[in-house]
Amino acid sequence: MKSLVSRFLKNESGATAIEYGLIAALIAVVIIFAVTSVGTELTTTFNTIQSKLAAANNP
Repeated sequence: MKSLVSRFLKNESGATAIEYGLIAALIAVVIIFAVTSVGTELTTTFNTIQSKLAAANNP
């Protein structure tokens, strides 16, 4: 019984899985932030192009 408890306490595979999960979550947050930022910039760029094209078509 003592060896079973000792072996259970030395097993770190669960901790490793949790660490990998936390790293994956952090990477996901960074990707979401980057995509949101780029999306906002693209929206601004396309709105600017649209307004300039509309102004060019209305002399």
